[in-house]
Amino acid sequence: MINNWWEIRVNCLPALEEDVFWRLEDFGCRGTASENLKNGTRLISAYLPEADAHLLDLAALALSLRQDALCMNLSIPNVEWGLIDDDDWSSSWKQYWQPMEVGDRFLVNPAWIEPPAATDRLILSLDPGVAFGTGTHPTTQLCLESLEMRLFDPDAPMIVADIGCGSGILSIGAVLLGATKAYAVDTDPLAVQASAENRELNGISEDRMIIAQGSLDKIIEMTGGPVDGIVCNILADVIIGLIPHFDQIVKPTSWAILSGILLDQAQDISNTLEQHDWIVAALWKRQDWCCFNIRRKS
Repeated sequence: MINNWWEIRVNCLPALEEDVFWRLEDFGCRGTASENLKNGTRLISAYLPEADAHLLDLAALALSLRQDALCMNLSIPNVEWGLIDDDDWSSSWKQYWQPMEVGDRFLVNPAWIEPPAATDRLILSLDPGVAFGTGTHPTTQLCLESLEMRLFDPDAPMIVADIGCGSGILSIGAVLLGATKAYAVDTDPLAVQASAENRELNGISEDRMIIAQGSLDKIIEMTGGPVDGIVCNILADVIIGLIPHFDQIVKPTSWAILSGILLDQAQDISNTLEQHDWIVAALWKRQDWCCFNIRRKS
């Protein structure tokens, strides 16, 4: 029997993109893609089975996105939906995602596309499924570029904790750059599954990239000691709640990379870091997003 799928298309400003991804993930969408349009907006496409949502559910989703935009003082996104056949949905979102160079060292390559035969870049193969993190979003790119700066010496042992790992892209990137071990956690079981599948795609052993469902408390349980670095690419409010507890997994030389933060949220993050003995070593910006590179106070 042929099943139909809802195709949801959201046209929004880049500043709203992160919120849209989170809303669609919470709604139960399977597979998302984001495309730059010529007018500077983003077109986000997402898919879920027809049986999983009714028209009233879709209308409620559109209302939530409208309210989010109003709260953020942004233009209201245009939300459309329609039904497509089962044979079409799985490839619809993938057609928009092509290999992408990120930073100086990475090539993020969709798993269904043959990687280039000749490249001096580290090939990071990825099939994100419904998890966040394809390398196309500014926050993910900023985090990967920050990792390049932190993990420049392959002979220096480094243990990294990835809180809110999504597709696992940052943990995989850390290992490819030479991290001795990466602990990756996410509260979403689908993200945990996606991270495990992407770990296998990149030929990384289970004892080098350890994945589990949970948050900071799970990292504490898994590591049994301090880590050298933390990467955290989630929502600003969640990061603010985590910062006071970072001291449970760090040492005086530890560093952290924090993103998923809008520019107008940067001051709140900075204030919280100052209160808990962190110094902002660098603040990188891209579009409406920023990435904190921080270290412990001496």
